[in-house]
Amino acid sequence: MATLIRMPEVAAGATEIVLSKWQVAVGASVKVGDVIAEMETEKAVVDYESDAEGTVYKVLVADGASVEVGAPIMILLGAGEDGSAGDALLGGAAAPVAAPVIEVAPLAAPAIEAPAPVAAQVAAPIVSPVISAPPVIDAPAQASGGRKFVSPIVRKLGAERGVDFNQIIGTGPDGRVVRRDLEHFLANGAPAAPAAPEAAPAAANAPGSAIAKQEYSSSYVTVPHTGMRRAIARRLTESKSTVPHFYVTADCKVDSLLELRKRINESSPVKISVNDIVVKAVASALMDVPEANVIFTPEAMHKFESADISVAVATDGGLLTPVIRGVEKRQLSNLSMEIAELAGRARAGKLRQEELEGGSFAVSNLGMFGTKEFAAILNPPQSGILAVGAASPRAIVEDGQVLVANIMTVTLSADHRAVDGAVAAQWLAAFVKRIENPLSMLV
Repeated sequence: MATLIRMPEVAAGATEIVLSKWQVAVGASVKVGDVIAEMETEKAVVDYESDAEGTVYKVLVADGASVEVGAPIMILLGAGEDGSAGDALLGGAAAPVAAPVIEVAPLAAPAIEAPAPVAAQVAAPIVSPVISAPPVIDAPAQASGGRKFVSPIVRKLGAERGVDFNQIIGTGPDGRVVRRDLEHFLANGAPAAPAAPEAAPAAANAPGSAIAKQEYSSSYVTVPHTGMRRAIARRLTESKSTVPHFYVTADCKVDSLLELRKRINESSPVKISVNDIVVKAVASALMDVPEANVIFTPEAMHKFESADISVAVATDGGLLTPVIRGVEKRQLSNLSMEIAELAGRARAGKLRQEELEGGSFAVSNLGMFGTKEFAAILNPPQSGILAVGAASPRAIVEDGQVLVANIMTVTLSADHRAVDGAVAAQWLAAFVKRIENPLSMLV
């Protein structure tokens, strides 16, 4: 039998979903579980799998359309059915609405004989031609004494062309000559003697030298907001305005970390990054200080037993934060592959909605861009985010001796409703201990 497919609720609380791209065309056979379309939520692209089978009779929305949850989007026909079954099914659902016919009263103008038959043509609105010259305006009275008012930029431009401003009627306030008046005057072929060249430095008058005139523009391109950009703006504004952030900063000596990473990558087929070790250290610190592995809700505090950590990934459309589950139980090689796989799918727009939800903590690393230190904004409802800067050689004092070590500055942003200052300090101390002794995370 014919089946009407409706827009599903692919994201919790969503009222509208963008149908990014159809994966099937009219006439295609569809089985249960086949991917029939890509649905775009605010931060992910979700494959929509059919829960019915049949032949595609009609698609009711176009690629890129924003559709309300529950609205009809496709009709499938069963075996042996013709289009009448699908049309009957659509009779009680919302169908595409044809554009209304609008009658336009004829203008009071000479009749123009129509060419060939126009019964199939659609009448287009008549648009008045654009007139480049300024409207005719009665010349306002000049100021007493016959003084001609000229705007500064017009005076400069006119001086370059040798314009006599007494020949121009100003249409600006109090008869001021404005730019449109000068342009109109020059466009109508008014004589303009070349301005006498101003005295220039001797070096500029040397043979073969010239001063090029430069044009400057303040134009810009308007780029409409995507759903992802609107979601990022809304969530970060909500976070910064409703969550009481506070910040704790520490310097980490990472010579041992860099040496361990070098040794691992010499023998391991999976290349480990500094960020992989940082994420592992965050998880270990959450196990050391479980009081920090919480989130605040209006009703209660949620305390987590595992370390589910979001990793910030920069994409062309904005920042995404996929969640890696159970980081404390993972080996570095497994963790590295998971982060790389999620980051790749994030940049390709292929993350699933559930991969963006959950977690109590996040890591944002700008060290690879050379950023020394920064503070990140919390990703609600998570209660902590660690901002990681670049490791660089710095002079430090150790056992009374000045020496050079690789130092990495990190800043913890915490939700003060869930994490007290003392707990944040304890967690950061545990993180520094783990990151400065990376072997402790491997045993």
